Amino acid sequence: MFESIKTTTRGKASVLVVAHFSGEGLSPETKALDTDGSIAEAAKRKDATGDLGSVVEIHGSNGYERALLVGLGKRDGFKPGALRSAAGAAGRAIAKAKATNIEMQVVPALSKLKKADAVDAFTAGAMMGEGLGLLSWRYDDLRGSKTELTPKLKLSIQGCCKAYNDGFERGLGFAEGANITRTLSQTPPNIATPMWIANEAKKMARKSKNLSVSVFSGKKLEDEKLTGHINVGKASENKPCMIRIAYTPARGKSKKPIVLIGKTISYDSGGLSIKVGGGMRGMKRDKDGGCGVFGAMHIIANVIKPNRPVVALLVSAENSISDEAYRPDDVLEFRNGTTVEITNTDAEGRLVLADGLCYACDKENPEYIVDMATLTGGVVVALGKVFAGVWCDDDELCKRVEDAGNATGERCWRLPHDAEYNAMMKSPVADIVNSAPVREAHPIQGAAFLSHFVQEGVKWAHIDIAGTHASDKEQPYMIAGPTGFGARLLAELVERS
Repeated sequence: MFESIKTTTRGKASVLVVAHFSGEGLSPETKALDTDGSIAEAAKRKDATGDLGSVVEIHGSNGYERALLVGLGKRDGFKPGALRSAAGAAGRAIAKAKATNIEMQVVPALSKLKKADAVDAFTAGAMMGEGLGLLSWRYDDLRGSKTELTPKLKLSIQGCCKAYNDGFERGLGFAEGANITRTLSQTPPNIATPMWIANEAKKMARKSKNLSVSVFSGKKLEDEKLTGHINVGKASENKPCMIRIAYTPARGKSKKPIVLIGKTISYDSGGLSIKVGGGMRGMKRDKDGGCGVFGAMHIIANVIKPNRPVVALLVSAENSISDEAYRPDDVLEFRNGTTVEITNTDAEGRLVLADGLCYACDKENPEYIVDMATLTGGVVVALGKVFAGVWCDDDELCKRVEDAGNATGERCWRLPHDAEYNAMMKSPVADIVNSAPVREAHPIQGAAFLSHFVQEGVKWAHIDIAGTHASDKEQPYMIAGPTGFGARLLAELVERS
C-alpha cells in the first residue's frame, strides 16, 4: 500500500487528519484548527459516528484538498492501542485518495482524557506510526508478468510536534520489524530454506549496528549435540542449522543476556507421521516463531538499543520424508542427557526447541529465556486467534510478557504448568515421549515436554502462537495473511527488562 513513510517538518500537506470520540463533537483544541468551520459541520453528519475506525471526508477544508475526521471510539476506557486502528482507517482513506503529504492532528482530540487514560504526544505518534507502518505491508516479491500491480505511495507525515514525530518514527521502526517477520513468513519453502534464513540473518547483521551472526550446521550440530536438529532435518536435502544472532551493546556488556528462541521449521510435512488431506497447506508458516524472533532482533538493534546483551537462537530444520527420516519408536538422547521416545514425527518443533533450550542454559548464562513457536493446534482450540498461550513458572517474568503483549496488542493468556501434566509425558522405554498418546491438555503437553530441557533455577517462558501468527481475515491495520506476531511483543519485553 505504501512504499515508504517518513516524517517531515517541511512542505504543505494536502490532507489534514483530525479525530473525535464517539457521541462527541470536536474538542476545543481540534476546533481551533478548523478555521473555516467545515470540519465541525461535517461532525454533525449522520455518518460521523466517532466509532473506532470510522472516517468522514471533507473536501476543500481549511485550505487542504481534504480533511479526514477519524473516529476514536468511546472516550471512557480509551486505550492508546486504539490509535493503531484509527491509523489503519486513515491510511486506507489516504491510499484511496492517492495523497502523499499528510498532516496529522490527532493529539488535540486526546487532550481531555481522564488522567488514568491520558495519552501523551510521543505515545500517540508511536501508535499511529505502528498502525500506518503495519498497513503498508504487501508481499509482491513473487508476482509475475500476469499481475498488474497497484503503484505504492510514498507518504510524508507532519505531526503536531517533535514528540509526536519522534514517537511516529519509533512506531514505524516497530512496524518494520513486524513486517520483516511477515515477509519471512510469506516466503515459500523452496526459497526460505534453513540456510537461506541464516543468510538473511547475516544480511540483517551487516545493516544493523551491534549485531553478529553465527551458524551451527553439519559437524557443528554434532559437536554441540543438537540432536533435535540432526534428526528432524536429516530427511531433507535442505540441511538444518541453528542460527545465533547476538546483540552486543556499547555499554552493559557484562549483564546477563536475555535469550530469545524461535521455532523455525521451514516446512513441516509431518515427516513419516505425514499430514493428511489439506493439513500440509500453509506449513511454510511453521517457521513463524523464529521469524518473530528475527523481527524482534531488528527492532532491538535499530530502535530500542538496550544497554544489555540479547541473544536469539533460531532453531531451524525442514521436516521432510525420505529413507533417512527419523521414525516413531526411535529414541533420541539430547544434550542434557534426557532421552526421548518418538511417538509422532509431526511433533518435531519441540525437538529443535529442546536443543535451543539446552544450549541456552549451558552456554549463554541467561537472565531469562523466552521461546516462541507455532507449537500446537490445541492452543487454537483453547484460545482461538485472539490470544497466544503463555506458560511460565516465574510470576514476575510472566507478568512482563503479559504486559508487553497488552502494550503491543499481541496479547498472551497464561495457561497452567503443573507437575501432573509433566507426568503425561512419561515414556515406557525412555525418559519422556515427544507426544503423549492422549489429546488431553494438548497445548500444555508441549510446554510440559519443553520444561525437561530447562535447567532448574533458569527463568523461562514459552509462548505458543499457533493461533495468532496468521489471519485469514483483514484486520483494522493489517491485510489478511501473516501478522508478524511476537516481533513487537518480544522487543517491548526486552525494553521493559
